[in-house]
Amino acid sequence: MQCVTNKGAGAGLRERKKQATRAALSEAAVRLAAEHGAENVTVEAISNAAGVSPRTFFNYFDSHDDVFVMMDPDVGERVRRAIRDAPAELSPLDAVREAMAAELAEVERRHEVWSLRAKVFQKSPHLLARGLGLHMAEERDLARTIARRIDPDGRSGQGGPDVHGGPGGPCEDADIELYPRLLAAVAGTAARVAIEHWYAHSPPLTFPEIFRDVFTHLSAGLPQPPAQTDDRPSDGRTTET
Repeated sequence: MQCVTNKGAGAGLRERKKQATRAALSEAAVRLAAEHGAENVTVEAISNAAGVSPRTFFNYFDSHDDVFVMMDPDVGERVRRAIRDAPAELSPLDAVREAMAAELAEVERRHEVWSLRAKVFQKSPHLLARGLGLHMAEERDLARTIARRIDPDGRSGQGGPDVHGGPGGPCEDADIELYPRLLAAVAGTAARVAIEHWYAHSPPLTFPEIFRDVFTHLSAGLPQPPAQTDDRPSDGRTTET
């Protein structure tokens, strides 16, 4: 048992080191690109800034562009795993909310880097296009995971593997029912809106809390909120009495 425990601890330590190296590379790349432009930043410069060799760079990223668009390639699988493992009594909407909120806490922690990355994308349309393509693939995978949670046996044509299916298109999505597709798309929009609101207003709430507030509006069916009064904070929540 002690041997198994030590092996597990060693594997966990190695994984954390790998995550730290990947984060250092992506942060170095984004900061250099924000200053010089992504097209003018070499793999060697990124590696030097992160304190690793170019050979190590290619252990984590297949190409120069990947370091900008795949800052955390495992996040989608972690979200899908959390949805698969969520308690059965949770609705699909609640399962998606909790799975994504847990991951978005990391976005808050690294908000400066993510903000710089958005600026890099604005100046490099090819990176933006590639990022959108990856986002669409992740959205399809999320929809498939939601579908399998709703109908594990695939009786309603909602089954199929929740793994990347290439570039995708309407024909490849034909086996996914409307609700899973809509929920996956809405979840992505909810994250974007929460990020934009958080950056624009800096409310006294954490980013995951704002994200959950967005889902509260969705769960309620998006009725128009009450008019804001003097005793209502700017984030729309009533004050306690």
